[in-house]
Amino acid sequence: MADSIGDSLDAALEGAFTRRIPQSVQAQIKYLVKQLKAAAEALGVSQRTVERYVAGKFKRPRADLRSRIEREVKKRWQPQIRAKAKKRAASTAGLVVSTRARFGFTAAPGTTDDTRIRDITQALPPRWADRLFEARDAGANEQQLQRIAAEGLAEMYFRAGNTRASGLGVEFTDVEPFRSSCR
Repeated sequence: MADSIGDSLDAALEGAFTRRIPQSVQAQIKYLVKQLKAAAEALGVSQRTVERYVAGKFKRPRADLRSRIEREVKKRWQPQIRAKAKKRAASTAGLVVSTRARFGFTAAPGTTDDTRIRDITQALPPRWADRLFEARDAGANEQQLQRIAAEGLAEMYFRAGNTRASGLGVEFTDVEPFRSSCR
Protein backbone atom coordinates (compact mmCIF):
# COMPACT_ATOMS: atom_id res chain seq x y z
CA MET A 1 0.00 0.00 0.00
CA ALA A 2 1.43 3.36 -1.00
CA ASP A 3 0.08 5.54 1.81
CA SER A 4 -1.17 4.33 5.15
CA ILE A 5 -4.35 5.73 6.63
CA GLY A 6 -2.40 6.94 9.67
CA ASP A 7 0.05 8.84 7.44
CA SER A 8 -2.89 10.28 5.52
CA LEU A 9 -4.47 11.56 8.74
CA ASP A 10 -1.18 13.20 9.70
CA ALA A 11 -0.93 14.83 6.26
CA ALA A 12 -4.48 16.16 6.61
CA LEU A 13 -3.51 17.90 9.85
CA GLU A 14 -0.29 19.20 8.31
CA GLY A 15 -2.43 21.04 5.77
CA ALA A 16 -3.46 23.37 8.59
CA PHE A 17 0.11 24.47 9.41
CA THR A 18 0.56 28.22 9.29
CA ARG A 19 4.34 28.06 8.87
CA ARG A 20 6.68 25.72 7.05
CA ILE A 21 8.80 23.33 9.05
CA PRO A 22 12.50 24.26 9.30
CA GLN A 23 14.13 23.58 5.94
CA SER A 24 17.76 22.74 6.72
CA VAL A 25 18.72 19.49 8.39
CA GLN A 26 20.63 21.45 11.03
CA ALA A 27 17.55 23.53 11.91
CA GLN A 28 15.35 20.44 11.98
CA ILE A 29 17.74 18.59 14.31
CA LYS A 30 18.01 21.65 16.58
CA TYR A 31 14.20 21.76 16.73
CA LEU A 32 14.03 18.08 17.63
CA VAL A 33 16.68 18.47 20.33
CA LYS A 34 14.57 21.24 21.91
CA GLN A 35 11.39 19.15 21.69
CA LEU A 36 12.81 15.76 22.70
CA LYS A 37 15.24 14.68 25.34
CA ALA A 38 15.91 11.52 23.34
CA ALA A 39 16.18 12.92 19.81
CA ALA A 40 18.91 10.46 18.90
CA GLU A 41 16.83 7.51 20.03
CA ALA A 42 13.77 8.74 18.10
CA LEU A 43 15.88 9.03 14.95
CA GLY A 44 17.73 5.76 15.47
CA VAL A 45 21.19 7.35 15.51
CA SER A 46 23.84 7.98 18.14
CA GLN A 47 23.89 11.04 20.37
CA ARG A 48 27.24 11.96 18.81
CA THR A 49 25.65 11.97 15.32
CA VAL A 50 22.95 14.36 16.53
CA GLU A 51 25.61 16.62 18.05
CA ARG A 52 27.48 16.68 14.73
CA TYR A 53 24.32 17.74 12.85
CA VAL A 54 23.62 20.46 15.44
CA ALA A 55 27.19 21.75 15.11
CA GLY A 56 26.92 21.74 11.32
CA LYS A 57 29.68 19.15 10.83
CA PHE A 58 27.23 16.75 9.14
CA LYS A 59 24.94 18.33 6.57
CA ARG A 60 23.57 15.66 4.21
CA PRO A 61 21.94 12.66 5.87
CA ARG A 62 21.15 9.42 4.06
CA ALA A 63 17.71 9.38 2.45
CA ASP A 64 16.20 7.13 5.13
CA LEU A 65 17.52 9.33 7.95
CA ARG A 66 16.36 12.46 6.13
CA SER A 67 12.81 11.10 5.94
CA ARG A 68 12.88 10.09 9.64
CA ILE A 69 14.04 13.59 10.60
CA GLU A 70 11.25 15.24 8.59
CA ARG A 71 8.64 12.82 9.94
CA GLU A 72 9.69 13.47 13.56
CA VAL A 73 9.68 17.26 13.03
CA LYS A 74 6.24 17.18 11.38
CA LYS A 75 4.86 15.08 14.27
CA ARG A 76 5.79 17.83 16.70
CA TRP A 77 5.42 20.96 14.56
CA GLN A 78 2.73 23.45 15.60
CA PRO A 79 0.95 21.18 18.10
CA GLN A 80 -1.76 23.74 18.88
CA ILE A 81 -2.59 24.24 15.19
CA ARG A 82 -2.65 20.45 14.74
CA ALA A 83 -4.98 20.06 17.74
CA LYS A 84 -7.36 22.76 16.45
CA ALA A 85 -7.52 21.14 13.00
CA LYS A 86 -8.22 17.73 14.56
CA LYS A 87 -10.92 19.18 16.81
CA ARG A 88 -12.56 20.99 13.89
CA ALA A 89 -12.53 17.86 11.72
CA ALA A 90 -13.91 15.74 14.55
CA SER A 91 -16.61 18.19 15.62
CA THR A 92 -17.83 20.26 12.66
CA ALA A 93 -15.95 19.83 9.38
CA GLY A 94 -15.21 16.13 8.89
CA LEU A 95 -12.73 14.72 6.38
CA VAL A 96 -12.64 14.24 2.66
CA VAL A 97 -11.27 10.81 1.84
CA SER A 98 -9.93 9.83 -1.55
CA THR A 99 -8.82 6.29 -2.29
CA ARG A 100 -8.56 3.58 -4.86
CA ALA A 101 -9.48 0.25 -3.36
CA ARG A 102 -11.25 -2.99 -4.04
CA PHE A 103 -14.85 -2.59 -2.91
CA GLY A 104 -17.61 -5.09 -3.02
CA PHE A 105 -20.82 -5.53 -1.15
CA THR A 106 -23.54 -7.98 -0.33
CA ALA A 107 -27.13 -6.89 -0.01
CA ALA A 108 -30.36 -8.81 0.42
CA PRO A 109 -30.07 -12.61 0.58
CA GLY A 110 -29.22 -14.01 -2.82
CA THR A 111 -27.91 -10.73 -4.29
CA THR A 112 -24.28 -9.74 -4.46
CA ASP A 113 -21.95 -7.46 -6.30
CA ASP A 114 -18.47 -8.91 -6.72
CA THR A 115 -15.61 -6.78 -5.56
CA ARG A 116 -13.99 -4.43 -8.04
CA ILE A 117 -11.49 -1.61 -7.96
CA ARG A 118 -13.21 1.74 -7.44
CA ASP A 119 -11.89 5.27 -7.20
CA ILE A 120 -13.82 7.01 -4.45
CA THR A 121 -13.66 10.54 -3.13
CA GLN A 122 -16.14 10.97 -0.32
CA ALA A 123 -16.76 13.45 2.47
CA LEU A 124 -16.99 11.72 5.84
CA PRO A 125 -18.90 13.51 8.58
CA PRO A 126 -17.22 14.56 11.82
CA ARG A 127 -18.16 11.39 13.74
CA TRP A 128 -16.09 9.31 11.31
CA ALA A 129 -13.17 11.76 11.46
CA ASP A 130 -13.34 11.57 15.25
CA ARG A 131 -13.35 7.76 15.20
CA LEU A 132 -10.34 7.67 12.86
CA PHE A 133 -8.31 10.19 14.88
CA GLU A 134 -9.23 8.58 18.21
CA ALA A 135 -8.29 5.11 16.96
CA ARG A 136 -4.99 6.35 15.50
CA ASP A 137 -4.14 8.19 18.72
CA ALA A 138 -4.97 5.06 20.74
CA GLY A 139 -2.45 3.10 18.69
CA ALA A 140 -4.74 1.33 16.24
CA ASN A 141 -2.96 -0.61 13.51
CA GLU A 142 -3.54 -0.12 9.79
CA GLN A 143 -6.13 -2.90 9.55
CA GLN A 144 -8.20 -1.34 12.35
CA LEU A 145 -8.04 2.07 10.66
CA GLN A 146 -9.04 0.46 7.35
CA ARG A 147 -12.04 -1.14 9.04
CA ILE A 148 -13.21 2.23 10.42
CA ALA A 149 -12.66 3.93 7.06
CA ALA A 150 -14.57 1.12 5.33
CA GLU A 151 -17.51 1.53 7.71
CA GLY A 152 -17.58 5.29 7.06
CA LEU A 153 -17.32 4.86 3.29
CA ALA A 154 -20.00 2.16 3.36
CA GLU A 155 -22.37 4.44 5.22
CA MET A 156 -21.77 7.57 3.20
CA TYR A 157 -20.98 6.26 -0.29
CA PHE A 158 -22.89 3.00 -0.65
CA ARG A 159 -25.76 3.57 1.77
CA ALA A 160 -26.06 7.35 1.19
CA GLY A 161 -26.00 8.30 4.85
CA ASN A 162 -28.10 5.24 5.73
CA THR A 163 -31.04 6.41 3.60
CA ARG A 164 -30.87 3.38 1.29
CA ALA A 165 -29.51 -0.18 1.14
CA SER A 166 -29.76 -0.59 4.91
CA GLY A 167 -28.49 -4.18 5.08
CA LEU A 168 -25.50 -3.60 2.83
CA GLY A 169 -22.19 -5.01 4.06
CA VAL A 170 -19.08 -3.61 2.37
CA GLU A 171 -15.75 -5.30 1.75
CA PHE A 172 -12.74 -2.91 1.58
CA THR A 173 -9.43 -4.47 0.50
CA ASP A 174 -6.38 -3.83 -1.70
CA VAL A 175 -6.26 -0.20 -0.63
CA GLU A 176 -3.96 1.83 -2.84
CA PRO A 177 -3.15 5.47 -2.12
CA PHE A 178 -5.38 6.67 0.69
CA ARG A 179 -5.56 10.43 1.09
CA SER A 180 -7.57 12.53 3.46
CA SER A 181 -7.91 16.23 4.00
CA CYS A 182 -9.67 18.34 6.55
CA ARG A 183 -12.60 20.29 5.20
